[in-house]
Amino acid sequence: MKSNFELPIETVPLSELVRRGELLSADCPSREVLKHVTSRWGVLVLMVLLDEKTCRFSDLRRKVDGVSEKMLAQTLQWLAADGFVVRTSYDVVPPHVDYRLTPLGDEVARQVSSLADWIEVNLSRILSARTEPANASGHV
Repeated sequence: MKSNFELPIETVPLSELVRRGELLSADCPSREVLKHVTSRWGVLVLMVLLDEKTCRFSDLRRKVDGVSEKMLAQTLQWLAADGFVVRTSYDVVPPHVDYRLTPLGDEVARQVSSLADWIEVNLSRILSARTEPANASGHV
């Protein structure tokens, strides 16, 4: 399917794309990147790599509790394809692979880390909102 979107010569903030309705379009290329970065595992992997700088696959799997090997591998592939993570493979036995953030990955990891920090700081308010009668019904 051919997209009607062309990559902008100048950077346009996502908030502006939302205002113009472009990010809300199914054809918007930002949507796929946004999905990778803000996925359940994408956020956590980015945060670990921001903190640890370089990690082996097994270390990431231990640190990101609950992620399956398959989902971690897929998440790392997405983040690498988007230019956020570099995979370095060493020709040794047993195989040794390291993952680290690129400069672009460092920028996006700081952004999602800020969002995660905000959620953690406001978690009690969020959990309280879930139990309020108007919100508990699930109706919008």
